[in-house]
Amino acid sequence: MSHGLFFPVMETERLTLKPLGIDDSGGLFEIFSDPEVMRYWNTAPWVAVQDSLDFINESNDSMRSQESLILGVYVKSTGELAGKCMLFGYDKESKRAEIGFGLGRSFWGKGYISEAGEALVQYGFNSLGLRRIEAEIDPDNHSSAKALEKLGFSREGLLRQRWEVNGIVSDSAMYGRLVSDHSGQHNQAMYATNA
Repeated sequence: MSHGLFFPVMETERLTLKPLGIDDSGGLFEIFSDPEVMRYWNTAPWVAVQDSLDFINESNDSMRSQESLILGVYVKSTGELAGKCMLFGYDKESKRAEIGFGLGRSFWGKGYISEAGEALVQYGFNSLGLRRIEAEIDPDNHSSAKALEKLGFSREGLLRQRWEVNGIVSDSAMYGRLVSDHSGQHNQAMYATNA
């Protein structure tokens, strides 16, 4: 695996964020084959372990080409894979990227999105030199909206009838956070190393 800016290992109080490996395919499949986890995504739930293997390989390829940063979220105390977090749609010239995250149901409600999200946001601003990070969510996904607001994102607009997945049409709520915005979580302990 390549080393450098797009292959960091980040540590927070309870979590480790690092690139996914092939040995994560079973855990990743268990998380993203769950229809409840995928309820508000713009893709259908995964149907085979090959989906997770393909995702891991495509993620590592996109990081090698410096297009995305896709990291597994691991619980330090157990080593369990809780989910993934991403900076994607990276535009170096415009200093912009989109953030996304997904956690297995058993990890919901523990504050992991806030913890991993702030670490990823700070890495984007401080290490990748981003000026703006965006998020696009289904407006009915109130949990993600709360998580983004807690992370200091502002709702900036609504794109009507943006997605259709399995015959269901949905809108997109657009959120953004600028490096110049202030968030109450900036003091959260986090350090990054290049793995």
